[in-house]
Amino acid sequence: MNIDEPLRTAPRSALSGTHGDDPEFMRSAHARLVTGQIDDTTRLDRLTELTARLLGASTSQVSIISEVQMVVGASGPAAPAKLEASPAEDSMCTVTVNHGSPLAVHDAARDDRVAGLPPVTSGAVRTYAGVPLRVGGHVVGALCAYDSVVRTWTEDDVALLELLGEAVTAELQLAAVEASYSEDRQIWSVAVEAAGVGAYDWNLHTGELSWDDRTLELFGVERNHFDGRIETFSSLVHPDDRDRVTQAWQNTIEQCGVLDVEYRVVPPEGPTRWVLARGEAYPGLSGRAERLVGAVLDTTQVQEGEARIARVLEAMPSAFFSLDREWRFTYANARAQQLLAGVSGDLSGHVLWELFPQAVGSDFEVHYRHAVESGEPVSFEAYYPPPLNAWYEVRAWPSPEGLSVYFLEITDRRLAQEELARSAERGSLLAEVTSSLTSTFDTYQAVGRLAQLLVPRLGEWCIVTLVDHNEPFTQRDWRRHLRDIGLWHADESRRHTLQRYVDLRVSALSDDSYLARALSGERSVLVADRAHEQVTATLQPGEARDRYLELEAENVAFLPVRGRGRTVGALTVGRRRGMPAFTPDELNTLVDISARAGLALDNARAYAEQRDLAEGLQRSLLTPPPDPAHLQVAVRYEPAAEVAQVGGDWYDSFLQTDGSVVVVIGDVVGHDTVAAAAMGQLRALLRGIAVTTGEGPAAVLGRVDSAMPTLQIDTTATAVVAQVEQTSQEVEAGTVRLRWSNAGHPPPIVAVRQTDGSVVTEVLEGDGPDLLLGIDLGVERAEVVTHVPLGATVLLYSDGLVERRGQSLDDGIERLRATLADLVAEGCDLDTLGDQLLARLLPDRPEDDVALVALRLRQPVASSD
Repeated sequence: MNIDEPLRTAPRSALSGTHGDDPEFMRSAHARLVTGQIDDTTRLDRLTELTARLLGASTSQVSIISEVQMVVGASGPAAPAKLEASPAEDSMCTVTVNHGSPLAVHDAARDDRVAGLPPVTSGAVRTYAGVPLRVGGHVVGALCAYDSVVRTWTEDDVALLELLGEAVTAELQLAAVEASYSEDRQIWSVAVEAAGVGAYDWNLHTGELSWDDRTLELFGVERNHFDGRIETFSSLVHPDDRDRVTQAWQNTIEQCGVLDVEYRVVPPEGPTRWVLARGEAYPGLSGRAERLVGAVLDTTQVQEGEARIARVLEAMPSAFFSLDREWRFTYANARAQQLLAGVSGDLSGHVLWELFPQAVGSDFEVHYRHAVESGEPVSFEAYYPPPLNAWYEVRAWPSPEGLSVYFLEITDRRLAQEELARSAERGSLLAEVTSSLTSTFDTYQAVGRLAQLLVPRLGEWCIVTLVDHNEPFTQRDWRRHLRDIGLWHADESRRHTLQRYVDLRVSALSDDSYLARALSGERSVLVADRAHEQVTATLQPGEARDRYLELEAENVAFLPVRGRGRTVGALTVGRRRGMPAFTPDELNTLVDISARAGLALDNARAYAEQRDLAEGLQRSLLTPPPDPAHLQVAVRYEPAAEVAQVGGDWYDSFLQTDGSVVVVIGDVVGHDTVAAAAMGQLRALLRGIAVTTGEGPAAVLGRVDSAMPTLQIDTTATAVVAQVEQTSQEVEAGTVRLRWSNAGHPPPIVAVRQTDGSVVTEVLEGDGPDLLLGIDLGVERAEVVTHVPLGATVLLYSDGLVERRGQSLDDGIERLRATLADLVAEGCDLDTLGDQLLARLLPDRPEDDVALVALRLRQPVASSD
């Protein structure tokens, strides 16, 4: 700013404007308001004394200019009377007010702007420097220094006078604020006199509230008596203010916004005082506020302006500097000098863009210029490269004088956030891998899909290899035990190249290949430099080597997939030239994933072995059905998904001595080896009774009931026994008799295909099922005869086919009925029908075992009258 630039003065008649919309009228009104509230000039006198001493002038004064001049503070031998009106047009401060910016007059007698004013013509003033004072957006007066001898004012003199003018402005603003409060709010006048600033940091995640020493002093609490709880803070807030303060910080947290609240504090000892709290809520990765950080200002006592400014700025934990409108540093506190010492030892007087050239075009310049152009404060985070090499959190406030900037170095916090983000990404990936490995029966398929999960997050391409032999490296032909079950490339155009390499690579691998080294040991093998050359050297010449070179791999990691004491596979993850090398964290993540895949594969192998054992045990208790020429019988058994969980479901089909076919479906209560053993006993008992007695279903079930206590079969079971019969008349009519009895079991279903292709189904319920076997030895069991046409399908099944969590038994039977009708309508043969019923009705992981018997009459049976 050129301190000697020509004045742009308003007409003097503007000082007497009388219209409310006249800017000069409003300015004068503000000036009168300020003047009317000053009855003690002590503090302003001290500021003028300080001004005169610092500038080396004999006299300094503070003038408020309305229609008249009122001196409200002065020091020096030529100081005029205070709090007495004098003509405004005779004052040099009026010229400063009209100018609206600093005015420096080196030789007043030779300066046309002021030469004719009485103070100059009288010889009292030969040199003058003044700065405007703004209150409420209006220039209300001036702070000036003058002398009776000629002198030259420097840029530094004017800059210092501006800083002192800020202190005077603060005092004038305080007077204006004091005037706006009623007597019952006089505590406000005490509050705004505060100069000390305290800092607080509330961790919303842990609940810990941290106060610095100044804040503890403001609240009247000793450090060893403060427990860091928000409840303790609330207890120190005045009861009448507590709800309001609580609502203010709750709103700030919910909106991740800015806190600005003033309230009363009741210390354990001493008088109540007012504090002004300001802060900002900072969000975490979730977007919700995780920390509320800010400052508290004691607004109870106003200290001298010059000391207040220096103490606040120098004691702040934040760094602070101010820029003029030409982007030149006018002030920097000690913290700012310390943080920016890597660029310059002294910032004052330097142009920002010259001292920090890499700020040009960066977020710093964008936000600073936006603040100045828009007049709005800005907050942002930005990085400055070496020599500072640091992240900063910056807040900048524009003012008529330039820009005020507060900033904190947040490099450690930023690095911690980045590490947290990497950890979250790692955790998310591991969760996806775990979910993929555990969400399907086909673990081998899930492991094969790992390649798509790892690319592109951990590599550009990935190959998943399975080892089919426990110890392949003890044999010369170890390669034949390797099987690549999954691959993926981030670049779709290169997937064919990777696929072709995978198709050819196993036979091209040498015995000392990196894959062989990884498979033969327990540690990963990392080729961290020139992998395209090093890996190529372990491949036999040919197409596999050529395809690998096309991948342009620069970094490749080979990781063994280990089960329990054995290598079950390998992961190969590659990155091309130009991509960063694997970091230790990324390698640890890959090792973790390979370990999870190894355990999943090992568990899958053990699960398959145990499930096969359980299923084999169950199936060994069941026998194939007979295959009479006149009747087609299909049986199915599906074990539960749980490992080694044998069940009590069984089926049976056999011939009686008269040629009748008997079919049985049953379910012993329980899902363990005891239930399986009881099932075997009941099945054999029922079969033996039915064959030796030749009796009907109800009688057979009754005899089984009677025999169970004698044979010490201590269990309960459900069962349906059905007998297929036919007389000569029924042969002619094309029907058969299905004689059946139900002991608490889900009812059989009959499906008949009509001539028009539609299917009619019937659930054989009779009068309802009887009691379970093993409940009441004296129960009289019912027997029902149902006439069924030739070609009809009869289905007997266990409850595992129709019972589900969240589904009633009736809904399950209705679903089975509809599915059976669809399959019969489709013309499925009996074996296909059994397979499709299981495929369409069972979940991926059935919780119960299932048995079913399907019958279809294909020609007349031997007559039995």
